[in-house]
Amino acid sequence: MKFKKISCVLLAAALAGSTILTGCGATSSTQSTGSTPSGDSTGTSGEKEVLEFYHGYFHDESEWAPAKAMRDIYDEFAKQHADGPVEFKAIPTEDIDGIIENKVAGGSYPDMIDLAGRTVSLSAIAQGLVLDMKPYIDAEGLQDNVGINYTQNNVDGKIYTVHDQLLTLGYWYNEQVLTQAGASLPDTWKTWDDFEDAMQKVRAHGGDIYAYGSGQGSTRCLNAILGMTPEGQKMINAPLSADTINSKEFEEAFKQVAAMDQANGSANASSSSKDGANDWAADFNKGNSAVFFNGVWAAGGFEDTTNFKPAVFPGSVALSSASGGLTIAENMSDAKKELALEFIKYMTSDEVQTKIFTLVGANPCSTTLDLNKLAEGADEKTVLLAQACAQANSAENVVPTLDAKWGTDIATAIGNKLIESTVSGTDIDAKFEELKSELLGLIG
Repeated sequence: MKFKKISCVLLAAALAGSTILTGCGATSSTQSTGSTPSGDSTGTSGEKEVLEFYHGYFHDESEWAPAKAMRDIYDEFAKQHADGPVEFKAIPTEDIDGIIENKVAGGSYPDMIDLAGRTVSLSAIAQGLVLDMKPYIDAEGLQDNVGINYTQNNVDGKIYTVHDQLLTLGYWYNEQVLTQAGASLPDTWKTWDDFEDAMQKVRAHGGDIYAYGSGQGSTRCLNAILGMTPEGQKMINAPLSADTINSKEFEEAFKQVAAMDQANGSANASSSSKDGANDWAADFNKGNSAVFFNGVWAAGGFEDTTNFKPAVFPGSVALSSASGGLTIAENMSDAKKELALEFIKYMTSDEVQTKIFTLVGANPCSTTLDLNKLAEGADEKTVLLAQACAQANSAENVVPTLDAKWGTDIATAIGNKLIESTVSGTDIDAKFEELKSELLGLIG
């Protein structure tokens, strides 16, 4: 494999939210289906009001097929409600961030917008611009349909966002590579010492095959180590604090991952979370590595699934975040709010959630589906996706990602120090002290 150059800059985009929406960048152009973004939430079309829904699935089908599948889902909802008092208009855009910022700066909010993993604007919440969906979810009995949105996106008893698909991560392993190296398999890895013992065997086996690519995946490992204990879970599920930064649990988790990454070698580290992930995916596809840290969606990109298997982290830990998804403006007519809430019910229904799994290749938010059953008779990649999702959803410890709870700047800072620690001879204790100072500065 080629050498991955080390630097201290991580691309925050891949940490920012749903990796599935890799094309949702912040650009100045807005692509639409014929409508123009309105300056308020009272748009009309002839005699009808218009509910404008902004989303990031602007890609051509040839570029990214799931985008077309999602647009079809939206079009179906529009057709179902074509005779109603409000017109539903889905508007694909590359500039999710710009639309939100411009609206909130003017004291309003888009009628509906899919945040695609971004956090809900605190300014919008403070101004009372975003609708609390919890009363509707409770009244309609949609708790199981929205799944972990109900707990992870609960802010002081209010739910401002529902993501129809989850950012779910474990890792993938090549069974043949591990077996040939004489290493144990993940189903026996109860601790991270078990993981490291297997990786050492892969390295000792020699040849061009390496253990794993470190970088963004290393931050996920630290995340999973904290997720093994009740105290660590408490830390992850709250904003980062000085107590957490100075805690023994956080220090031990960082140093454990840093030591593993240093043993893994700086040649197998990447500073770019996006490009690095692409490198690791390419190498893994070729059978050149034992472990590939990535989400459940990676199943769709595998060329040969014969020896590729999904797994959750040691200690039965999976990372799964609802993060920001569908949000609704508060300052709309009752008719528009009613249709917007009906759209939430539609997107979390069994029918649509099944499509999100089978056509989009994502982990649906609903807990009402049997994914393995849905995959019966499907192609190998869909079967792998089902296995990965089912494993993660049923893990003993399912915890959110650090970037979802602590923010991308925090996750980036941690990732940078872990990458710096991969260089042989680097003082890991010193790197941790540097990290502490940086994190304390970031949280103020």
